[in-house]
Amino acid sequence: MDTLVNDDAIATLRSWMTEHALPLWASTGWDGTHGGFVERLGADGTPDRDAPRRTFVQARQIYCYAKAAQFDWHPNAKQIALDGLEALLKLRGTDTENGFPHLTAADGAVLDAKRDTYDLAFVLLAQATLLGLTGDAQVRAEIDRNLLFLDQKLRSSHGGFVEELPQRPPRRQNPQMHLFEAMIALFDATGEPVFQQRAGEFFGLFSASLFDGRSATLGEYYEEDWSNIQPVRVEPGHLAEWTWLLKGFERITGCPTGRHRSALMPSLLRYRDASGCLTDEGDRDGTITQTTRKLWPQTELAKAWIAQAEGGEDGAADEARQALARLQALYLDHPVRGGWHAQLDADGRSTIDTIPASALYHILCALSEAQQVLA
Repeated sequence: MDTLVNDDAIATLRSWMTEHALPLWASTGWDGTHGGFVERLGADGTPDRDAPRRTFVQARQIYCYAKAAQFDWHPNAKQIALDGLEALLKLRGTDTENGFPHLTAADGAVLDAKRDTYDLAFVLLAQATLLGLTGDAQVRAEIDRNLLFLDQKLRSSHGGFVEELPQRPPRRQNPQMHLFEAMIALFDATGEPVFQQRAGEFFGLFSASLFDGRSATLGEYYEEDWSNIQPVRVEPGHLAEWTWLLKGFERITGCPTGRHRSALMPSLLRYRDASGCLTDEGDRDGTITQTTRKLWPQTELAKAWIAQAEGGEDGAADEARQALARLQALYLDHPVRGGWHAQLDADGRSTIDTIPASALYHILCALSEAQQVLA
């Protein structure tokens, strides 16, 4: 791992983002015919313009360019984000009170009409980031409309929110986690105490139902009442992501989260392989059950270390920089400049031929956190 340490890891990643990734996805990754972002590029960088489009991917790309505009990382980022939102709102059609379809064709035809809570979490995150950037009253109105739908149609009597409409099991922690993220972002954009309170609901769900104190893990799948489905499947990347979000919750509320974060960090580090990367899946006892390693858990590992560095933990800043250097060396060294390897096997070979747009959110978020805390 020492050979990958780069004292300029943040600057190197920022250069990659500003000179290659953001220009690539603003041009090749944008559909000039129908509007919106393409779902993926081929291994040679050719856009797959006919691939069905997931709503959360559209929202993630809007978030990326809104965030890039905040840092002045791309000259046209704000307009790209606004254009992306306009395209996203068209997918909803005339049913403005009931969320967004999950999957559409490139021309906007609905392929899967279910309302997915994970999708909605990212729509709210994108809109929160745009609101913080622009202060636009129409963006705020869209946020309020989505929150009303969330409360009226998706709230669960067992805590949290159902995963989709029509509802079907199992319960999943992942949509709850990203709604937590969205509420923190909405507070940052507005300063309104209601979003502290909303974020607090998810912290309460995490503390009471999701987090297992004995193993310091969270499972992925649950029964209706949030009891665990056996055998428990653990995704280490999500343990890292919760670690980062808990620090964000502490920042906006003053509620201490160090005890949970200090338990999660050694727990999630059990799932690293010899490369220092987080593997994709394990069991509750810390055994690695899936030796592949996707890109996104590596960005979340960096963010977890950044959160710990922000909390004053010795050595955490160096660990974060090492994680960013591994990300650059192992995943972002791609024949398409601004592209990435989405998953590697245990021997470091790429397992996915395409370049999925969904990963840009993870990379840019890690960079923005590093820029704010470590740079």
